[in-house]
Amino acid sequence: MVLLSLIATHSDVDLETVARLSAGASQVSSSLLETGSAVTGSVVLATCNRFEVYCEAKSEADVEAARSAVVAEISRHSGLSKDLVSRSFTTNTGESVAKHLFAVGAGLDSAVVGEREIAGQVRRALIEAQDKGTASGGLTRLFQTASRTAKDVGALTALGKRGLSIVSVALELATDLSMDTDWSAKDVVVFGTGAYAGATMALLKERGCTRISVYSSSGRAESFTASRGGTPLTRDSLPDALAAADVVIGCSGSESQVSAQDVRRVRKSSSKPLIIIDLALTHDFDPAVREVDGVELITLESVRLAAPAEQVESLKQASSIVADAAKSFSELQLSRQMDSAIVALRRHTLNVLDSELEKVRAQHGCTGAAEEVEFAMRRMVKQLLHVPTVRARELAASGQQDDYIKGLEALFGITPENPVERRRPAASPHAADTGSSRPDSEDGTDTAASA
Repeated sequence: MVLLSLIATHSDVDLETVARLSAGASQVSSSLLETGSAVTGSVVLATCNRFEVYCEAKSEADVEAARSAVVAEISRHSGLSKDLVSRSFTTNTGESVAKHLFAVGAGLDSAVVGEREIAGQVRRALIEAQDKGTASGGLTRLFQTASRTAKDVGALTALGKRGLSIVSVALELATDLSMDTDWSAKDVVVFGTGAYAGATMALLKERGCTRISVYSSSGRAESFTASRGGTPLTRDSLPDALAAADVVIGCSGSESQVSAQDVRRVRKSSSKPLIIIDLALTHDFDPAVREVDGVELITLESVRLAAPAEQVESLKQASSIVADAAKSFSELQLSRQMDSAIVALRRHTLNVLDSELEKVRAQHGCTGAAEEVEFAMRRMVKQLLHVPTVRARELAASGQQDDYIKGLEALFGITPENPVERRRPAASPHAADTGSSRPDSEDGTDTAASA
């Protein structure tokens, strides 16, 4: 079995394309397996700024067919052309599959390095695939190892120990810019009602902020505030709320931007300063708002620049942990691929041995001499199999397993079986209680703001 992954993130394609690619993401894994393609297992990691499909193919020869099948299914579900879908994805194979996922799970591929919430999204992606029966054995091991690696990074480095996220760093910046650092006295307006907005609400409350208003261009503010607190805003009540606000936080990623002219208009009667925190990758606010008198703008780039400098050494340590884990996983994966070849060689050799022993028993019966012959022959076969078994592991570790298999076929006429691992049956409904890996579609960022 061979692992591959197709990766599309905001680092390589625009956020709108990521969102369009991920349309119908929940059906991609199941439909891939139903079509009887070269894909034998699939797990999808879909958030608002990344769409990643992890697959297991039958062999190296099936990798391109597997990739084509994934592209075709995504095209079918998203309505985008196959050419656009294909160009939007980076394809990883071999050790790169594990290294990328392990880095993502450990928070090394996030806007704020070391944030921990993405690890939960990786874990839930596997749970959802297991519930649907699409997670093959190889993919299960891959994602479980990613979770263990994330825990190792958290335990062995300083990354994540401060509970940093894009929102927490942005709020710290806002505190530094404020004349009054008491959040309980601030009026805050939040744009967005997705999971990222939910995380923002939670962090605001931790800082003692209670005067929070929420606006949603899709009309979800009322249901959002009913469960999380705050005051829902409508299009009519939004201008007054913005006029009175001390801080405005954008995390909706909607198509319409608030312009500098809009800000000037609603703030013309207000003399107090305003801090705008724009955390949407597509920008909820026109960057020109920073030119408005009395307005300070905090963006994702501001957050990245403000990330603690002491994380540099920890990042090196974490990257080393991820690289070592990926290498070990890949070596083990290659080694497991040789199991069928080793089993085939042992079966072939032992069948020959049993045939010869039957001749000995037929000629000499169950005598002491026959037993001595059998003992000696079995010991000899065990010794003969030792070197080929060790070489199989060594060749697998160096990526030369195909040479070993071809050698078996050429010398002994042995063709190892390549059975498709049974996929885990669907779990009971309560397994889904851990939650979805995707925030509400309105937000333009991950729950954890992972990159």
